[in-house]
Amino acid sequence: MRTQRPLIRATWAAAGMAALLALSACGGGEEAEKPQKLSATEHNAADVAFATDMIPHHAQAMSMVDLTRGRDLDPEVQKLADAISAAQSPEIETMSRWLQEWGEDVPSTMRDHVNGGHEGHSDDEGSMSDSMGDMDHDMPGMMSADDMDALEDASDAEFGDMWLEMMVEHHEGAIEMAETEQNEGRFKPAVELAGSIIESQSSEIDTMEKLLH
Repeated sequence: MRTQRPLIRATWAAAGMAALLALSACGGGEEAEKPQKLSATEHNAADVAFATDMIPHHAQAMSMVDLTRGRDLDPEVQKLADAISAAQSPEIETMSRWLQEWGEDVPSTMRDHVNGGHEGHSDDEGSMSDSMGDMDHDMPGMMSADDMDALEDASDAEFGDMWLEMMVEHHEGAIEMAETEQNEGRFKPAVELAGSIIESQSSEIDTMEKLLH
């Protein structure tokens, strides 16, 4: 038994040390999970990613709005489309300004809204997908080139519901991206914009779902 007791004491000591290390690790995890402290002047990588991704995401929504022009649509659908454009155009400008101030690249978009200095489609004939280039379609809610072509080619009878369904999915993606910014962003104006996007686009989703029924 004498030879075993030192071993037992050593085993308990090791177990105690392991428990202390585990508690220490837990404490560090809790510290890491605390909300990011916001700043009116400083930004982080999450802020850059938010603006960089949301600009082309918003631009695609505005291109979807462009496709409503000249269509025989429910006036409520057209009213909603106009409201989306009115909200998202200045948001693109704001996020572009942030990226420029941070010394980051402003992404090109299918509308060439920021870098080209003009709005809407080009005068060139072609399908909507021709303007998408190598855009990142993996962003939440982003429509593919085929999706955009299908919407562009839809008859007036099909277009309204198709547009609403696609815009609901698009808005849900924007909300997901904005929630990430709220959780990880540091630049207070960007986090506040994310909150505004969540609020406004959630309300628009409710409206669109009612129009679909």
